[in-house]
Amino acid sequence: MPLLPARQPTAAWTRLKTCGCGIAEPSPRPAGLPAYARSVGTRIIPVRPTVIVSNPCHGRSFILSRADSALVWFRRDLRCDDHAALHYALRDYRRVYCLFVFDTEILSLLPSRCDRRVEFIRESLLELDGALDALCRHAGGSGSGLIVRHGCARDVVAATAFELGVDAVLCNRDYEPAAIDRDADVAERLRTREIDFRSFKDQVVFEKDEVLTQAGKPFSVFTPYKRAWLKTLATAQLEAFPVAAQAAALAPREAHEEVPTLAQLGFEATNLGELALPCGMSGAQTLFDDFRKRIDRYKAARDFPARKGVSYLSTHLRFGTISIRRLAREAHARRSEGGDTWLSELIWRDFYHQILWHNPHVVTRAFRPEFDRVEWAHDDEGFAAWCEARTGYPIVDAAMRQLNHTGYMHNRLRMIVASFLTKDLGIDWRLGEGYFARHLNDFDLAANNGGWQWAASTGCDAQPWFRIFNPVTQSQRFDSAGEFIRRYVPELSRVPERFIHAPWTMSPADQAAARCRIGDDYPAPIVDHASARERTLARFEAVRGGAEAGM
Repeated sequence: MPLLPARQPTAAWTRLKTCGCGIAEPSPRPAGLPAYARSVGTRIIPVRPTVIVSNPCHGRSFILSRADSALVWFRRDLRCDDHAALHYALRDYRRVYCLFVFDTEILSLLPSRCDRRVEFIRESLLELDGALDALCRHAGGSGSGLIVRHGCARDVVAATAFELGVDAVLCNRDYEPAAIDRDADVAERLRTREIDFRSFKDQVVFEKDEVLTQAGKPFSVFTPYKRAWLKTLATAQLEAFPVAAQAAALAPREAHEEVPTLAQLGFEATNLGELALPCGMSGAQTLFDDFRKRIDRYKAARDFPARKGVSYLSTHLRFGTISIRRLAREAHARRSEGGDTWLSELIWRDFYHQILWHNPHVVTRAFRPEFDRVEWAHDDEGFAAWCEARTGYPIVDAAMRQLNHTGYMHNRLRMIVASFLTKDLGIDWRLGEGYFARHLNDFDLAANNGGWQWAASTGCDAQPWFRIFNPVTQSQRFDSAGEFIRRYVPELSRVPERFIHAPWTMSPADQAAARCRIGDDYPAPIVDHASARERTLARFEAVRGGAEAGM
């Protein structure tokens, strides 16, 4: 189950998308335009007469221009540096309020009241609140902070804007269907009070229609998309959005509202503090500083889960505690194999976001419609064994234990376990995608969906359906000494290296020596890979044959 429910775009979203309401960055004031007006997107907005606005946060009234104040709505961008919406708010308005909403539409969908992501967000907000205050004071202001509220964001954002009497609400764009629907609804509510809704590109380097084929169509294959992405890239796309110089415009500290406790949100503490996942902007900086020392070795080290080879920044990218532009700028500037390979991974992220934008049907259906006809197995026990890390294949079980215990899984392992679920067990990719959505700290709908459809051979530029990962050979190749396996499957800790990838091949004497009896201490394989491979080939051949017959 995704963190955000899939919805079809509403009429409000259609109007938002077609009329230009809320379109990205303010354009320069056209020649001849009077100084009392400004240009935003495709519209010219005159500055309205001065009015008296009562500010309930301060308990007194202020004489302000209607164009003098704005509300920045933080979502997947929990930082106060290189932040597009905050940059434009501070540039264009004299007073800027900052809001975060713990959205009950999202929280109510979470299956557990013990969720690391909620705790990560809360810890990151505590740091962001203090950082906004320090930023404002350093710029000569009296201090500032976040307004943090808990409720349905559709209602809370509009109500807060009305309460504060702001002229505009600014935010950074989100490309998930449910978020698009929510934002359109908020924009419509604001419109009834003549409050502008302005959104900005910040989550990706290129969005929507910025990278297209020569025929003006969206790409569906990664390699040509990457070539076009790199060709389109200019220095400007990676430049930061400065915030500090004008931070004195942040609303006074009196407007601040405390970050609620987990208990107040209806959640419990997790094991987040025990994990190697520092929160907030400082946590992202710590991980980034460490990775910069290793980035040139990234290509050689990235596929081995027992090594410290990847950036571990995915959760920070998901919640925006570090800017995608900053990471891409670093990778692009390296001019090394490692830097280029990591940049390619960041481009994959953009690619999957534009796939989701142009093809919202992928949330519930295959990118390639013919693969909606695949006859997936109905195997509740097999799915439970996969979820609970008792498949009898050590690399699969170690990976699933890592996910269940930490909320993280190495990317190579994501491919292995997804292939095992869909092609060894023959189970619908949507079940695996939903399990990842519920457990991954870095869950991102576009990337998660793209990865699962790639593994299941139902997506764009997917793994060919006849290429099926062998979990034993994958284990031998990427965890040859069994170091990662032993870390997460301690019952195999005494198994000799020659048996660690397929412990069921041990003789009874070997099992006794390793203190690991297959079927008792560790499960026997729940499926024979060779037989499963033949079933998968037949399953996809049936679809292929039907397509060729014009079904």
